[in-house]
Amino acid sequence: MNWKEEIKPLGTIIIVFLAAFFLPVGVHRFDNALFEALELVKWYAQEHVLLCLVPAFFIAGAIGVFVSQNAVMKYLGAGAKKWVAYLVASVSGTILAVCSCTILPLFAGIYKRGAGLGPAIAFLYSGPAISVLSIILTARILGFEIGVARAVGAISFSIIIGLIMAIIFRKDDAARTAGIQALPEEKGRPLYRTIIYFFLMVAILVFANWGEPDLQEGLWWSIFQVKWGVTAVVAILFGAVLIVWYAHKPWKIVVTGVVSAIFAFLFPHEPLFAFSAGFLGMTWSASTADEENGSWMSASWSFAKQILPLLLMGVFVAGFLLGRPGNEGIMPNEWVSAVVGGNSLFANFFASIVGAFMYFATLTEVPIVQGLMGSGMGKGPALALLLAGPALSLPNMLVIRSVIGTKMTAVFVLLVVVMATITGMIYGAFF
Repeated sequence: MNWKEEIKPLGTIIIVFLAAFFLPVGVHRFDNALFEALELVKWYAQEHVLLCLVPAFFIAGAIGVFVSQNAVMKYLGAGAKKWVAYLVASVSGTILAVCSCTILPLFAGIYKRGAGLGPAIAFLYSGPAISVLSIILTARILGFEIGVARAVGAISFSIIIGLIMAIIFRKDDAARTAGIQALPEEKGRPLYRTIIYFFLMVAILVFANWGEPDLQEGLWWSIFQVKWGVTAVVAILFGAVLIVWYAHKPWKIVVTGVVSAIFAFLFPHEPLFAFSAGFLGMTWSASTADEENGSWMSASWSFAKQILPLLLMGVFVAGFLLGRPGNEGIMPNEWVSAVVGGNSLFANFFASIVGAFMYFATLTEVPIVQGLMGSGMGKGPALALLLAGPALSLPNMLVIRSVIGTKMTAVFVLLVVVMATITGMIYGAFF
């Protein structure tokens, strides 16, 4: 036996054995942290996976199948009107549910095909920073004010950072785009059909997750009262679109609707049953419709495989380290309060730096910040982390550098950190 080759596996076995041997089971803080982690995972699975993640997976999968590259270049390319390019890029994330790494192939694709540096950077930032799903979860879990602040901040950041990058590197970008040829015309379905298709899917996501307000009055409360009725109407319209424009068999969509209606009638207080039946039926219908719909299902499934394990793992780790709001995990609350408590320049800057280098799988930033706020994190640093964290990560930076170079990447990261810090301080001063 060659012991030199066995040192690594032997070392691994020894480490795992020692960790198991000295596992602090029975120690109150460890047992409580494990309980908090499992409770948080349970809550997240019950409240957010089916209503939030499942629709987001379908939307994300549809992006790569039903949105033509030529259409993207028409609105983000170097020849597009500036106000159109930045507006489209800054709000594009509202129909995406991607993390800082998942956005990279999309960014690299549009950049290498001729998108201007400014719009491409705006798209790169807004994609993971302002998805409908993340904004809804932020408002629902962390509070309406911080949800609105995150949405406004992310849109503003994407435009401002994109414009600054375009100004600083205007000569480099002009030289790059000068030799790029225009894409040939593509024949496909009219743009309005794609817009209606995505609008209905996003509407289902939004209304299904319409949170109950603290005050039982006003517009938000009125919409909450009829949210499932509105969701059902939108779902019926979406089914009609699938039949008329997307080659779904009418009888399969009808069967799906009938089964969902039966579940809604039998279990009126458990809308998840009818909601889940609808998406299962749509999956069945799409998978057997045609090649394009089959690609949609395949892309959605790939997205689910990539994100869901990371998400649940991130929630578990967040619960173990920080606990649920009002409860401690393995880390004492005073540790968190000492670093990111209050609204000091250091607290906001530290939150921005940590957020920029940490990797957040899609949506994991919300439970992590929730745990941090429950442990004493100030609202300003919380917003700073939300604005810097999802858009950046260390692996994300390495890939960006391979696309646009070291200098542009460094400037982009610096702009995100500085703006997140300033915005956090301003928000913390008011709230």
